[in-house]
Amino acid sequence: YSQANLKAMYLWSIYSPGMIFIGSLGTVLIVWYGAGEVVAGRLSTGELVMFLSYLVLFYTPVNQIHSVNHLLQHALAASERVFDILDAEPAVPDRGHLRPVQPRLSGKVEWKDMSFAYRPEMPVYEHLSLTVEPGEHVALVGPSGVGKSTLMKLLFRYYDVGAGAIELDGYDIRHLPLFYLREQIGFVQQEPFLFNGTVRANLAYGDLLASHDQIEAVARAAQAHDFIQALPDGYDTWIGERGVKLSVGQKQRIAIARVLLKNPPIVVMDEATSNIDTETEVEIRMAMDELMRGRTTFIVAHRLSTLQTVDRIVVLEHGQIVEEGDHATLLARGGLYAGLYEAQFHV
Repeated sequence: YSQANLKAMYLWSIYSPGMIFIGSLGTVLIVWYGAGEVVAGRLSTGELVMFLSYLVLFYTPVNQIHSVNHLLQHALAASERVFDILDAEPAVPDRGHLRPVQPRLSGKVEWKDMSFAYRPEMPVYEHLSLTVEPGEHVALVGPSGVGKSTLMKLLFRYYDVGAGAIELDGYDIRHLPLFYLREQIGFVQQEPFLFNGTVRANLAYGDLLASHDQIEAVARAAQAHDFIQALPDGYDTWIGERGVKLSVGQKQRIAIARVLLKNPPIVVMDEATSNIDTETEVEIRMAMDELMRGRTTFIVAHRLSTLQTVDRIVVLEHGQIVEEGDHATLLARGGLYAGLYEAQFHV
């Protein structure tokens, strides 16, 4: 794409001066020839001026036509890429469409004897089983590269399991339409993706039919309303590409508010407080507590200080669950979790 863009700019840089040169040359030739005709008495001065005016009127639309064509070609190329994405088939195909009767699941998640590998010779998980009850808050902990985020990607069906199954409320997720599956899950990323639009528009992606009162309510719950009101145009402030005009903490609070507006039964937080200062983290924690209330929640985190109040901590190593329990229990056990905690806080 970069090479094609450079080539287009190169061709445009040749064409634009070329048209100016041709236009100037035509003007010079008409003036030179017309002046001779005026001197010879075969052409009046007014007629010469008229020809020059016609020449200007001729070159202006020619230049405009090329400019429009230049923009049109860019638009056609961009639309082709957009349609390629829209027409792309899911990498993990559905196995039938057994959509549950209820529009909203309760949030029970089960990994049943699941195995997965990006490459056959390097398995990530082997025969892993884990059951999470509706409304339970579970943290996934382990050394870097152990596959914590991979476990959540499998839940979203970014990849298919190699063996076993993942079930929501007893339904194999491969038997659920992909759009329905992802309606049931809210995702708060480490670096939330925001669009180049207004704060209101970015929040409304959680529910495109939401009213202003609903949007403001979730913004208040996510500790975002006050800083939004302080922006130049409040909820109608444009925040730039990827939310460049906002801080990391502000973007995360908007992401949390967006998930609150979506109101899913399951929430995944992938290191949602790992890039912020301590003061901002307090506000983020308040927003996260509101988001987690009554929802099955998975927290993927390296900052173990955020896990002391979760219902259960699942410790992963070498594709297996090596420890389970709450914060105090795992510390007392003196296993891998205690080692990670001591290494992080130098206890």
